[in-house]
Amino acid sequence: MEYAKTGNTCLDTIMHGGIPRGSSIVLEGAPGTGKTTLAMQFLYYGATEYDEPGIYITFEELPDQIYQDMERFGWDLKALERKNLLRVICMSPKLFIEQLTKAGGLIEQVISELGCRRIAIDSVSLLRFEAEDGASYRKIFYTLRSALRKFQMTSLLLQESITSRHDDIPLENYVSDGVIRLSLNSHMESYRKRTLEVLKMRGTPIMEGEHRYKITDRGIHVVPSLSLIEDREAATDECVGTGIQKLDQLLFGGIRKGTSFLLDTNSKANYKYVIASILTEHLRAGYKIIAYSSGLSTFYDLMNIYSTLNIDLAKKIRQQRFYFVEHFGRAYPEEFQSGVIDVSDVDPSSYNRIVEEKLAPVMGPSLARGENWIVYYDLNTMFSQQGVDFVSRYYSGEMAKSRASGLTVLALCNFAEISSDVASYLERSSGGVIRTWVDGSYQYLQLTKSPHGVVSEPLIVVSVPQAPFIQLL
Repeated sequence: MEYAKTGNTCLDTIMHGGIPRGSSIVLEGAPGTGKTTLAMQFLYYGATEYDEPGIYITFEELPDQIYQDMERFGWDLKALERKNLLRVICMSPKLFIEQLTKAGGLIEQVISELGCRRIAIDSVSLLRFEAEDGASYRKIFYTLRSALRKFQMTSLLLQESITSRHDDIPLENYVSDGVIRLSLNSHMESYRKRTLEVLKMRGTPIMEGEHRYKITDRGIHVVPSLSLIEDREAATDECVGTGIQKLDQLLFGGIRKGTSFLLDTNSKANYKYVIASILTEHLRAGYKIIAYSSGLSTFYDLMNIYSTLNIDLAKKIRQQRFYFVEHFGRAYPEEFQSGVIDVSDVDPSSYNRIVEEKLAPVMGPSLARGENWIVYYDLNTMFSQQGVDFVSRYYSGEMAKSRASGLTVLALCNFAEISSDVASYLERSSGGVIRTWVDGSYQYLQLTKSPHGVVSEPLIVVSVPQAPFIQLL
């Protein structure tokens, strides 16, 4: 697929490359949303950056007014016309259709003279006044679309939004190859926000959702949704995949070494395979693991889960690569003995000291050798055993030590079961947050925070027969 770049890098990103070349795209919005500006930006940068001459057809405004309006963005349209890179033509809708469909007509002459590749028509809404009824207008619009395809031009067809009801879909939106909607809505009581949404685009995938835009002194600047500030300090090539393809794509390869991630889950969601897949990939990458055990999974349950992922947990324990901090004093397979650190009878006042004493002989020499570790905390279990206040203080200290030692941290928590203050602290202290929950008949997963500033849309968690048994759609 070849794409016509719009002159707006972020808008091209939303459409995964730009507008498929030769397409006819409806650009709809209420008055004042910036349709004319975006259409002229498309033509201006097409001419100046990509050597693609264009035509701007206007049914209402005179060219002098358009020249003047576009000067505020630094766009000298008259200069482009002198170079045969642009034509601004004002005519009636009726004359335009006549000349567009007439062999050797004015439109064909201009296209031939300039070698036009782009066209913007402002606005196709006025073509309705040339029609006696719905059937005749349908014929007019089909004629327009066919003519544009004949000349192989990429076109923007500006259209006024006359209703706020999204279920009132006009004919143009069905017939066109794509639809871009500009909207102006209330925001924070005293402000207005401008949003752009690509509703349809044949021939290319799109980033769904409403994207914010601003009209600046350089034209329209689009900010893709779910865009946050990237943590440059975490930008390192040392990362380990999660084993879940779509999640790895969102994380630009996986979890960066030395970062911390929190999995926020509700009581209905099955998070076990998300955790197991992440830890499994770290094992395969040569990491060693400390896992603070869960009250909801026995050691025998864990053996079964990791076995389905082709991991022999007992073997990893014998190799001194997997250790558990056990809070319940439960029975475990005999071959697990060297890998279980039992703290079931430790009270909060001595918990920190005793756990550190037991972990020091395990982790100290290993870290001195430069070996990598990932630490997994089941905070839900720790809250129930030691109390929220204690665990918050303990986890804060552990996070500080982990960052200093270059440890990767993964923690599990259900925000709904703790106070908003504690949840806010945990979120702030984590480099990334992955949320999974069940709503109705579906489980969802969403990346709500990441070191790269990427936030995803809610993705459906699909059960698949192959390891890691999770697919995100």
